[in-house]
Amino acid sequence: MIETRLLRQFIAVAEELHFNRAAERLHMAQPPLSQAIRRLEQEIGSALFERNNRSVALTPAGAAFLETARGTLAALEEGVAHTRRVAQGMAGHLTLTFLNIAPYAELLRALRDYRRDTPAVAFTLREASTREQVAALESGAADVGFLRTPGTTTPDLCLEPILREPIVVALPAGHSRAGQDAVALASLADEAFVASPRASGQGFHDQLVQLCRTAGFAPRIVQHGRQLQTLVALVAAGFGIAMLPASLALPDRSDIVFRPLLADAPDSLLQLELLMAWNHVRVSPVRDRFIDAIRRAMVG
Repeated sequence: MIETRLLRQFIAVAEELHFNRAAERLHMAQPPLSQAIRRLEQEIGSALFERNNRSVALTPAGAAFLETARGTLAALEEGVAHTRRVAQGMAGHLTLTFLNIAPYAELLRALRDYRRDTPAVAFTLREASTREQVAALESGAADVGFLRTPGTTTPDLCLEPILREPIVVALPAGHSRAGQDAVALASLADEAFVASPRASGQGFHDQLVQLCRTAGFAPRIVQHGRQLQTLVALVAAGFGIAMLPASLALPDRSDIVFRPLLADAPDSLLQLELLMAWNHVRVSPVRDRFIDAIRRAMVG
């Protein structure tokens, strides 16, 4: 193996074409430098310099090796710099999992700013349910997730709220309460509901059920949809009503309206949280730097 020190010595001689000047440049004596170049030529099996009492010149083999030596050192220096960037969290790869984040302009802006400020980080993005995200984070298949409250024990995961929003009710436009400014939850006891399946997100599902119970009834769920946008479509098609995050409350359409809920319930039930989650057991500087950036942007 040829040491990098020997490559640097060869490059100095090749650039100076003078052993004494090269030795001064390297802050060493000339005899050890000459000996080092002879060892290098023996290792390669070819003369790299033509020498006489008046001049030093590169042989064709020496000129070819000069390119190799420069390229090797440049690649090594870039590799060291990249390693340092990875260790500092400035480079690397992140796999993110998420629910539908399109309505969250603040989070999208934070992601855009992070990508602008840290261009050496590559991303893999996967849309997934809360349950799927928990499994991916626990197994190491994902680095950071944006999800709802899992509703299950997750000892290896850190869960940090980054957004809170009220729950609203989605009604078909022809519903008897569509004209009200706000709807009392208790008045919906006899309604048919559409909801996401508990298997997709136990915490979100259980929160909505518990919210209804504070109003004195258990919701009668007649249809399920994995995506919340699917629930909006089911409401518009007349299959039932739905309780949804306010971020999905688009301007009223001709077939659906969104109304605030009136209920005597704690904020923990009346509001939904979007959580940022990661596995604290796994070490990842780039993930930690990403989390700090999103935290600063979202929660100050």
